[in-house]
Amino acid sequence: MAEVKSDIEIARAASKKPILEVGEKLGIPAEHLLPFGHDKAKVSAEFIASVKGRENGKLILVTAINPTPAGEGKTTTTVGLGDGLNRIGKKAAICIREASLGPCFGMKGGAAGGGYAQVVPMEDINLHFTGDFHAITSAHNLLSALIDNHIYWGNDLGIDTRRVAWRRVMDMNDRALREIVCSLGGVANGFPRQGGFDITVASEVMAILCLALDLKDLEKRLGDIIIGYRRDKSPVYARDLKADGAMAVLLKDALQPNLVQTLENNPAFVHGGPFANIAHGCNSVMATTTALKLADYVVTEAGFGADLGAEKFFDIKCRKAGLKPAAAVIVATVRALKMNGGVKKEDLGTENVGAVKKGCANLGRHIENVKQFGVPAVVAINHFHSDTQAEIEAVKAYVAAQGEEAVLCRHWAEGSAGSEELAHKVVALAEGGASQFAPLYGDDMPLFEKIDTIVRRIYRGSEAIADKSVRGQLHQWEQQGYGHLPVCMAKTQYSFSTDPSLRGAPIDHVVPVREVRLSAGAGFIVAICGEIMTMPGLPRTPSAEQIFLNDQGYIEGLF
Repeated sequence: MAEVKSDIEIARAASKKPILEVGEKLGIPAEHLLPFGHDKAKVSAEFIASVKGRENGKLILVTAINPTPAGEGKTTTTVGLGDGLNRIGKKAAICIREASLGPCFGMKGGAAGGGYAQVVPMEDINLHFTGDFHAITSAHNLLSALIDNHIYWGNDLGIDTRRVAWRRVMDMNDRALREIVCSLGGVANGFPRQGGFDITVASEVMAILCLALDLKDLEKRLGDIIIGYRRDKSPVYARDLKADGAMAVLLKDALQPNLVQTLENNPAFVHGGPFANIAHGCNSVMATTTALKLADYVVTEAGFGADLGAEKFFDIKCRKAGLKPAAAVIVATVRALKMNGGVKKEDLGTENVGAVKKGCANLGRHIENVKQFGVPAVVAINHFHSDTQAEIEAVKAYVAAQGEEAVLCRHWAEGSAGSEELAHKVVALAEGGASQFAPLYGDDMPLFEKIDTIVRRIYRGSEAIADKSVRGQLHQWEQQGYGHLPVCMAKTQYSFSTDPSLRGAPIDHVVPVREVRLSAGAGFIVAICGEIMTMPGLPRTPSAEQIFLNDQGYIEGLF
């Protein structure tokens, strides 16, 4: 058997085209590309404004079953499908999120696709890229500094220091910063109070950047941020602190989408990066809507399983941006289905058709959920070399029994040649006009009822439960005019329940809502469920321990 190259080795050997040539494929003039080196660029705000009157192409969502340590390959499939569509003669672009340094140095080691279905430059995309995350972190923490500075200089706004809701952020996993006491050290350092850090991808500023329609909308949303409350519980906004203008200045370049390329030199927008387990899990609206004006097909992904990423894509991003997806792809692997069927990771290399069939219940649940939104779907079986024909046929038979089709995809090993069949199937679905997309719930439904609707219809739980204080907070926000907002569920990605060890397709579990947060600028309510943390910790053996520069000066350890 030939030696299998690592993702970073494949990416390093890529024959990249100058980014101006990649832009030409989408009709972006050179003067409207702001290059970062030779292989990545930002698309100018002027060009984006100039194409807004064009018709939209067809939007394809790539989602997946619940993630497992076995791997699913959602981003890999997104890239492979984009390349496959271009291979069969369609003008296609992909839209994915930027990678966070937290999981890159924590568990994942990279997030730019895999094998021969990657976006490049892989190292840059996984590390500092064009500096967007640093700009978001800086803008967020500027507001934090202005809050404590205002309190220090007399607190004219009457902020109740016990009710400051704005936490600090950094783009790293660091459990030690979850809860802190700041302003210690005496009179010169201000008034001590309890605070904490979230990871940058959970920041409301990240969500705002990803949902903003343009710079003017961005600045308005930043001003709408509620930083805390007075003693009478009236809200204090970022604009009250005169923070919105300076924050927008820090974000003006970060707001412009980034253009890179796949290994096959097809255009890819990589912009924004909210997590799907603690935020809304989609790339920026500006990147997606711009791509839809420039390509016949736009392939995008939503983080983690369809219970989190796809639900938020449909109920938050599509609702807010007026998007109507034409079709969805649900990614599954034989290995992950076996894990959902009870097989341990070390035993995945052994054929076990029974476990595959048992694990297919998780896939079936996701198929049902996507269909609830009126979007036609196809299952992509992301192929691993250890898969047996009997296991593959078991998946195909199960999906056929659900009234859908499963397509075996070999894009990881073969690039676009391995995703041609999937591309043809997606075109047939999208051109068939079967999509009758509609969100899961209406704007006018009470907030807790929205949460309970997601729990019952998407997670198949018996009910959502919450303390009186949580329900009271939701009711208060409704009285303040925020009842129309959608909800963003913060929940473990590994299960339909809040118990990460409960795989498969559990039913009738209770989903406890521990805390709710109002993201008034982004335009949604965050419901924090179970034990999920908005600042992750590092694992016992972080990926950072394996990342280094070799003797030639190349980065090793990203994968």
